[in-house]
Amino acid sequence: MSELTGSPSPAPSSQPRPAHGFQGGQGGGRGGFAQDVHSVTIHGRQRTFYVDLKESGNGKFLKISEKSRGGQKTTIMFDVEDLDQMIAALQEMKGHI
Repeated sequence: MSELTGSPSPAPSSQPRPAHGFQGGQGGGRGGFAQDVHSVTIHGRQRTFYVDLKESGNGKFLKISEKSRGGQKTTIMFDVEDLDQMIAALQEMKGHI
């Protein structure tokens, strides 16, 4: 697991991250239970983001979850085949900042 923050912080912890309410369970109709492959936690200013690479019987997919300070949770999932397009879209957005 890796952790990223908006400000300098100690090296990422190798300890298991606490459950954020999205781990386990079914892979969103992706063929049963999904196994965790890798996770990254991003501590933003107002929110915490969890980026999880998972694998199910139908292949690998990414799950990005957000938890606001108020406790509201949001999740998106997409297949690894779409990762390059997601990265390109984020890089395009970064160019407009």
